[in-house]
Amino acid sequence: MPLFGRDTELKDLSALVDGPGDLSGILIEGEPGIGKSTLVEQTVAAASAAGLRVLRTAGVEAERNLVFAGLHRLLYPLRRSFDTLPPRQFDALATALGMSESTDEPSIHLVGLAALTLLADTAAERAVLAVAEDAHWLDTASAEVLAFVARRIASEPVAVLATSRTSTTSPLSAAGLTVMRLGPLPDNEANALLDSIAPGLPAQLRHRVLTEAHGNPLALTELPMAVPDLTDADTLPLTERLEHAFSARGAALPAPTRSALLVAALNDGDSADETLTATGILLGSPVASEVLAPAVAARLIGIGSGTVTFRHPLVRSALAAAATAEERRRAHLALAETLGELPDRQVWHRAAGTLGPDEEVAAVLEAAAERSRHRGGAVMALERAAALSATPGRRADRLLRAAELAVDSGHRDTVERLVAAARMLPLTSAQEATAKWVLSGFEDGMRESPSHIGELAALAASVAADDFPDAGLRILWGAAARCFWSEPGPEIRRAVLAVADTFGIPDGDPRKLAIDSIVAPFERGDEVLGHLRTLAATTGRDTEVDHFLSSAAYQVGAFDLAAHFAAAAAPGFRSSGQLGLLTRALAIQAWSLARVGDLAAAAPIAAEAATFALETGQPFMHASITSVQAEIAALRGDYTEATAIVADAERTGLAAAVRPVLATVQLTRGLIALGEGRFDDAFTDLARIHDPRDPSHSPALAAYFLSELAESAVRSGRVDAMADLLRELEPVAAATPSPALHIGMRYARAVLAGDTAAELFAAALAADLTGWPAERGRLHLAYGEWLRRQRRVVESRTHLRTAREIFDALGFTAWSERARLELRSAGESSPNRDPDARERLTAHELSIAQLAAQGLTNREIGQRLYLSHRTVSTHLHRIFPKLGISSRGDLAALLPTLDEKAS
Repeated sequence: MPLFGRDTELKDLSALVDGPGDLSGILIEGEPGIGKSTLVEQTVAAASAAGLRVLRTAGVEAERNLVFAGLHRLLYPLRRSFDTLPPRQFDALATALGMSESTDEPSIHLVGLAALTLLADTAAERAVLAVAEDAHWLDTASAEVLAFVARRIASEPVAVLATSRTSTTSPLSAAGLTVMRLGPLPDNEANALLDSIAPGLPAQLRHRVLTEAHGNPLALTELPMAVPDLTDADTLPLTERLEHAFSARGAALPAPTRSALLVAALNDGDSADETLTATGILLGSPVASEVLAPAVAARLIGIGSGTVTFRHPLVRSALAAAATAEERRRAHLALAETLGELPDRQVWHRAAGTLGPDEEVAAVLEAAAERSRHRGGAVMALERAAALSATPGRRADRLLRAAELAVDSGHRDTVERLVAAARMLPLTSAQEATAKWVLSGFEDGMRESPSHIGELAALAASVAADDFPDAGLRILWGAAARCFWSEPGPEIRRAVLAVADTFGIPDGDPRKLAIDSIVAPFERGDEVLGHLRTLAATTGRDTEVDHFLSSAAYQVGAFDLAAHFAAAAAPGFRSSGQLGLLTRALAIQAWSLARVGDLAAAAPIAAEAATFALETGQPFMHASITSVQAEIAALRGDYTEATAIVADAERTGLAAAVRPVLATVQLTRGLIALGEGRFDDAFTDLARIHDPRDPSHSPALAAYFLSELAESAVRSGRVDAMADLLRELEPVAAATPSPALHIGMRYARAVLAGDTAAELFAAALAADLTGWPAERGRLHLAYGEWLRRQRRVVESRTHLRTAREIFDALGFTAWSERARLELRSAGESSPNRDPDARERLTAHELSIAQLAAQGLTNREIGQRLYLSHRTVSTHLHRIFPKLGISSRGDLAALLPTLDEKAS
């Protein structure tokens, strides 16, 4: 087909051919037949002529249930290079593409990293253009992998070119590709195209074709061949008109050919042998390839090397739609008989050929869902199994199970649709509770009433009593998590705790520790901390255990331990590609590191976690991490950036009343106000966290920000209010050995003590502050300031000097300046503080530089950060000039560990 009117689009696409490394890719959107395929062919031809390696795949409606089918077609030509991949990536990709006997479900993100590595390595020899046509029909797993790759190839000689129908959704739509929307041809180009196709068309029919086509190139090409059909009076939409034209052409073919075409249209593969075998079963006698010849002559299909391909996707859908329901059913059953050695494909055709409920087929589909290597495929199998279920109860069970898997996949709209379908059935109380639990799975229940937490706890007890303890515990964990994000009140907390105690889990079990710490951080804090300190030496054995322990440590205010456990959990989630859980582990690690003062480590971890939170569809985790980034900026003295970031976090936090996010927002505002000398504002901001009526009130976190609140109280003259608060917290402090709480209490008592503070400061400094450098620095600074006001100037210098050195090492710019000012008032000058090497880099650059400083290769860094090794190399070449070095060998000297700098 001529390109008529597409010169502008070709110029835009030339960037993919001339310099794919400068552009992630292009997504061409348009109505069926608008010319997307023609534009792709022109670009592919130009790319091939320019020496690019072109890899192609296409979505096929009949293959949407075949997990990784699209990815298999794209990467199979590179199969001889698979063995160059790192072992875990090789295993994931080989399993995903059915080239391994493993039955384990590979992580989408690990498969994505393998695909990225493979493409980047291939592109090292010559640039690569990856083409994905009809992305709206790609199986979900393949589309998610391609989207993962597209987000990470900006620095690679790799580009993605995809096409999709307008107003359809695909993971590629949100992958950052440049969107090109094709519209209809202008009138002059439409006339020229029609003249080239049907130069002798009578004027009246010519006008009718132009009117019906609306500038659509496919319509202008095909409708002249369906002139008799254009005389009817009805006004079908263009797509239906084209399908009608194709089906009319098919109806004129011999009956055996029509049967073969229907089989090919319904087949979820393109094998000519499968089509011919199934056609023979359908007709009752074997058929040869000649049966398809009339369809080739009618320009409906093409025959390749053992394959049957339709000239346009509308041809396939038109032929399937034109058949009767009984004809489609019999064709599906013939295909099912043909695919006896491929049970996971066979079951879909059995299901399509089944009339009415069939529990046997439903059970086979359910088993296929359990075997599925991708949750998206399992969801579709379970939904179809539900439709075939013999009883409403089984149908509801399968719909709710599918919804639960859809939560894990991050598909909110699918979850809502499945739960709505289940609720149209008579549900048991347990099923209704499950529906509520599943619906809130995306947001840890933050948009639902806290009263539902008690219902979840009751459901957990009921499920466990029915001899499903693991499922019950999973539900109970969901109820406990909601006690952190919201505030249900003491009665519901006690109810959740009571259920947890009936599960018979040993007290030292990490799952029990995590639940106890969230629901009752102070009441159970002593017991939880005792187990955590014992278990701190056992990290690295079980990723899930380390993750539970990091959560427990975080809840009870042992932030040094929380960072330790989270750092142990992250590599396991990273290597297995569990980016959703990795995001949460990184969030705990970043938050905890910021609290103890290791901003250099916290900043890149928070940046990575924020990226993954968006990629994995966790908006409230993203808000939590963003609030940590704001806190880090405030501690560094960058108040402009902190103010901007905290506003974004607060918008999300307020929309769903996410208390921990809003508490961290108020902490950041308090830090900014302290740094700017607005002490009344600082006290007001921080005191809100302790007000049960305020949406930022978070009972556990409020007790862990006492140092900042006490300082603002002293400087704003709110000593009495702070003293009252400390008296309220004394019983809490007596019940738990929480490190953060007691560090804050000791600091507050000292700064509030006035002339008798010396002994309290000495006691606070004598406590074990190993792993809490920021708190040690605050104490030295406050003690030094107190000593200077007491005219003990010589003694004050020692503490002020120590505070300055700690804060210089930590990058606490505002606190460093305060120490310098106090020292100047005490008669001692301070050297100017040079920006640390880590402060010259972005958070993303810093994470790469730190790993390189540890001796990791570019490939190893890429595996850790889910980047290609070429992208890592590009970043390092930008990092070196910023640091004034020329090689990675100099990085270790410039990026010493926090302990080395703060010692």
